[in-house]
Amino acid sequence: MQAKDYDAWYQTPRGSWIGEQEYRLLHRLLQPAAGQSMIDVGCGTGYFTRRFAADGAQVTGIDPDAAMIAYAQSQRIAEESYLYGDARALPFPDRSFDYCIAVASLCFIPEQERALAEMVRVTRKRIAIGFLNRNSLLYWQKGRHGGSGAYRGAHWHTPAEVRQLFHDLPVSNLQLRSAIYLPGGNGFARAVEACLLQRPLVGGFLVAATDIV
Repeated sequence: MQAKDYDAWYQTPRGSWIGEQEYRLLHRLLQPAAGQSMIDVGCGTGYFTRRFAADGAQVTGIDPDAAMIAYAQSQRIAEESYLYGDARALPFPDRSFDYCIAVASLCFIPEQERALAEMVRVTRKRIAIGFLNRNSLLYWQKGRHGGSGAYRGAHWHTPAEVRQLFHDLPVSNLQLRSAIYLPGGNGFARAVEACLLQRPLVGGFLVAATDIV
């Protein structure tokens, strides 16, 4: 998929709603103050990088796809920066950033443990990692049989798998939350999203947030 076509999905009614729900969940779990630094690992076209930058964070996006990085650079809106790089060997010293996000990028990396350890290494305060949730309606619609489109080849995690990924890392206060319970994005889906108070872990977007020790 071309970078501009991938990014254009966020401008559709469904894509705009899903992107907003995912961003709100990430922001609520991190609550970064203006001026603090953040790395977006696997930033793609920079949708979430731009969102956090627009809210005042100093964000660096990194991605292994040169075309995605070029597109992201062309869409800069604030002081965010982008560079080509591999999540499994992030080119930064230890504790370089206050916060770290990764939105579904870990789902496409074979060496997940190594990449996650790198994200923890370069972060000082807190990270929020978004996964594709195997225990969701979205998985049954898009993820079975290898997936299709943007989901092709993705690994869909269960909450138990996510907890295990963090088990031996220097982190504390692990929280799991989910969003996008009915991925169609119609009025009923939006009403369900707004009304669910207990937030069961069955939304298509599963986020693990934790403090760095």
